[in-house]
Amino acid sequence: MIEPHAPAPLGAPPSWRDRGAPGGGPGDGHDEHEGTAGKQDSTLGGPGPGGGPGLPGGAARLPVRPGVGRFLVLAGVFVCAACGLVYELELVALASYLIGDSVTQASVVLSVMVFAMGIGSLAAKRLRPRAAFGFGAVEAALALVGGSSALALYAAFAWTGDWGGVWASGSRSLLVGFSLAIGLLIGAEVPLLMELIQRIRRQDAGCAVADLFAADYVGALVGGLAFPFLLLPWLGQLTGALLTGTVNALVGGALVLGLFRQDLSRRARWLLLGANAAVLALLASAAVHVDDFERAARQAVYGNDVRVAVQTGVQEIVLTGGRRGRPLSLFLDGRLRISGRDEHRYHRALVHPAVDAGPHARVLVLGGGDGLAAREVLRHDGVRRVDVVELDPGVLRLARTDPALSALNGHAYDDARVHAVTADSFTWLRHTRPAAPYDVVIADLPDPGITDSAKLYSQEFYGLARQVLAEDGRLVVHAGPVESRRDVFWTVDATLRAAGLRTTPYRVAARAPGFVTRPDRTAHTDRVPHDWGFVIATRGTARAGRAVDLGGTGIRLGDAARVEGLPPSTLVHPRYAH
Repeated sequence: MIEPHAPAPLGAPPSWRDRGAPGGGPGDGHDEHEGTAGKQDSTLGGPGPGGGPGLPGGAARLPVRPGVGRFLVLAGVFVCAACGLVYELELVALASYLIGDSVTQASVVLSVMVFAMGIGSLAAKRLRPRAAFGFGAVEAALALVGGSSALALYAAFAWTGDWGGVWASGSRSLLVGFSLAIGLLIGAEVPLLMELIQRIRRQDAGCAVADLFAADYVGALVGGLAFPFLLLPWLGQLTGALLTGTVNALVGGALVLGLFRQDLSRRARWLLLGANAAVLALLASAAVHVDDFERAARQAVYGNDVRVAVQTGVQEIVLTGGRRGRPLSLFLDGRLRISGRDEHRYHRALVHPAVDAGPHARVLVLGGGDGLAAREVLRHDGVRRVDVVELDPGVLRLARTDPALSALNGHAYDDARVHAVTADSFTWLRHTRPAAPYDVVIADLPDPGITDSAKLYSQEFYGLARQVLAEDGRLVVHAGPVESRRDVFWTVDATLRAAGLRTTPYRVAARAPGFVTRPDRTAHTDRVPHDWGFVIATRGTARAGRAVDLGGTGIRLGDAARVEGLPPSTLVHPRYAH
C-alpha cells in the first residue's frame, strides 16, 4: 500500500509543491497507482497527496503555519457558537417579555431553530466548493439578522401590536421568521467550517468532528452564561443583541479575509469586505440610536406620560401618570398591574370580604409590594401586624419613594405595623415559621396564566399557605378574569379545594379596561369582557365557605356557574394556559 504524501509545507519551492499535484505528466514523481490512492484518500474530506484538491478548492494557502491556522478556525468556531446561542436566548427572553408564557415561546423558538439548523446544514452542501466565501457570507448575514432581531421584534410589538385583524398574531409570526432565519444560518456554519478545517490539515473525519464540536459546545456554554450574567443586566436586550452581531461580523470577516484570502478571487474579497462593512455600519448606527429608539417604542406602548422606567433584576417596572391630574398606572413587564382609575375597586374586593369575615389582627400579604392591599388592610380596626412578601425590591422601593405611588397607597409603609420582606412567596412560606398563625392571608399575585406564576397557584403552594393560617383564618386569592378565562378561574378553585380548603368564589366587574391583564400581552383584552375573579378559602375545620359575607363588594358565584371536572394544578403538572 502506498502512503499518501503529507501536504507540502507553505512556502516550499514551487517545483516541490507542484510535484504532488494530481494530474501531472510524466516525471512528476508519481505513478498511476499512487494517483489512484490519492483520489481514494480524498473521500475523507482532506486534501489529496501533495496538497492537491482532495476537497473542492484543494489545500488552503495560508499566511500562517497549518497548526496556527487550525487553531484560529477553532477559535472562530468558539466565538460564532457563543454568538449563536446568545441570539437564541435573546429571542426566547424577548418573546417571553413581549408575548408572554415563557414555556410556549421557548418551545417555539427552540423547536423551529433546531429544525432550521438541519435544513441549513443540508443547504450548505452546495456551498462547499466555495467554502471560504460561503462561510463569510453566512456570518455577515447572521450578524445582521441576529443583531437586529431584538430591534425588529420590539418595533413590531410597539407600533403594530394593537392592529389586530390579520396582524393579530404578527409578533408570533415575526418570532417564527427570525427563529427560522437564524437557525438556517447557524446550521450552515458547521459543514462549511468542517470543509475549511480539513483543508488546512487533513485528519480523520471523526477527530475533526470531535474538535469542531468541542469548540462549538464550549462556545455555546460561554454564550449561554454571558447572556444572563453580563449582556442582559449590563447592556439590556437591544444593545446586547447589537454587540453580539458586531462581534459575529468581526470574527467571521477576519477569519475569512485574513486566513483564507488567497482562496478568494479579487471580486469575492471586495464583496465580503463591502458586506461586512455595511453590516457593521448598520449595527453601529443602531447602537448609537438605541436609547432614542427605546424611548420612542416605550411611548408607543405606554403613551407619552412615562415617568419611571426601571429594569430590575426581576422585571421591567414602568410608571405613567400620577401628576397634573392624570391617573397613575403601574406596568410590570408590560402588563398593566395598577390603574389609578379602578384599582380601589379591585383592592376593596380583594381585601375587605376576607378581613371582615373574622379576626384580623395578623395579616399576611403575598405579593402586593405596591402597598395598595396593605392600605386596605390598615383601614380596619384591630389590625396589629401586616407582613408583606414581595419578590422585587424595586417595587418596594418605588412604593416607598415615588410621590404618586406612595400617595396612592396612603404611605402604608410608613405605618409601624407594616413589615416588608423581599422574597419569593413560595420559598418564604416553605422556610419561614411565623411567630403566630395569620388570621388572613392575601395572595395578590400576578395572573395564574403567566408561566412564572404557575407555582404560586399550585396545590403545593396552597398547602403551605394553609399551614400558616389560624383555625378560623381566611385565604383570599386573585384568580384572574371569570368571563374570558373560565377554565383558569375554576382551576384555581379546584386547586384550593384539593389542598383541603373550602371555597367561596366571587367576581367583580371592572370599568378600566386591561387592569390586571391576561398573561398574553398580544391578546387585545380591551375586546373581551372585563372582570376580576377571587376565591376566599377557609380551613376545612372552620366555618363553611358560604358563611363569608361579601357585603355587596362582589357577586357570589354559585355551583351552577362552576366548571366541574377540572383537575388541580400542581408543580409537576401546571394546568393554567392562556
